[in-house]
Amino acid sequence: MSDKQLGFIGVGVMGRPMARRLLEQGHALVIFDKDPAALAELAGLGARVADSVREVADSAEVIFTSLPSPAIFKAVALGQGGIVEGAAVRILVDLSTVGSRAEQEVAAGLLKRGIETVDAPVSGGAAGAARGALAIMVAGDPEAVARVRSLFDVFGKVFIVGEQAGQGQLLKLLNNMLSTTAFAITSEAYAAGIKGGLDPQVMMEVINAGSGKNGATLDKFPKHVLPGSYDFGFPVSSVCKDIGLAVEECQALGVPMWLGNAARQLWNVAAQQDGGERDLTELVRTIEGWSNR
Repeated sequence: MSDKQLGFIGVGVMGRPMARRLLEQGHALVIFDKDPAALAELAGLGARVADSVREVADSAEVIFTSLPSPAIFKAVALGQGGIVEGAAVRILVDLSTVGSRAEQEVAAGLLKRGIETVDAPVSGGAAGAARGALAIMVAGDPEAVARVRSLFDVFGKVFIVGEQAGQGQLLKLLNNMLSTTAFAITSEAYAAGIKGGLDPQVMMEVINAGSGKNGATLDKFPKHVLPGSYDFGFPVSSVCKDIGLAVEECQALGVPMWLGNAARQLWNVAAQQDGGERDLTELVRTIEGWSNR
C-alpha cells in the first residue's frame, strides 16, 4: 500500500514518531491534529496537513488514529465531520489506548458505513515508537488486518490477538496495568532501600539477578530513575487513564481487582498531589516525599 496516501489523526507524543516512521519508509501521508505545533515536524518531512478530520477521511483509504481518550476517539470517528463521513476511508487503524467498549462502539458505527476497524494499540512508549520497537496488539476482521499488515512492520513487532475489535484494547490495558503496578511497587521498595542505606545501583543489580526483577527494575529504573533524568516519555495522567480503564474492564468481566484498585488509587493520589503532567518515573519522587514525612 506504499503507493497510496495514508491518513494519520493525532500526532502527539506517540503519534508523531509513528507517523514519522511511515514518512521515512516512503509512504505519502495526510495528517491532522488540533495542535498546530504537533504538525510542524511532519510537514517539514513532506506530510500534507489537512484542515479537518473530514479532509483526512476524504483523502485516504487507510487512516491511523493515535488519540488520548475514549471520548476524543469516539468524537473523531463518529462525530459530526468525523471519519464516518469520509468519502475515501475504508479502514480505520486505531493505535490509541481507549478500552474495548469505546473500540467496539466505534467499530459498529463505522461498519454501518462500510468502514472496517483494526484495533491495534501499541506498547513501548515514545522511545519505542521512535526506534520502531513497539509491540502492536492487533485485532479485527482478518481480511482488513491482512490489507494493512505490512504497515505495522514500520512500528515494531506484531501480535495478532483476535478477530474482534476490542480484544487488542483489553490486552493492552492488562499489559499497562501490570507495567505501572510493577513500577509503583518497585518505587516503594526503592524508597525503602535508600532510607535503609542501600546503594541504588547495587540494589538494582541484585534485584535483576534474583526473583524480584520486572520491567521497572530492568528498564525504567536503570535508564530513567538512577541517572535522574525521569524522561521515559509517558505522563502520570495517561497512567491514571489506562489503569482506570483496565480495572473497569476487568471488573466488568467479573474479576475482583484488589491489587489493581490499590495501584489505581496510588497513581491517582500522586497525580492529584504533584500533577498529572509529570513523567511516570517521577512517581519515585512522590513516594520518597511520602516516606520522609
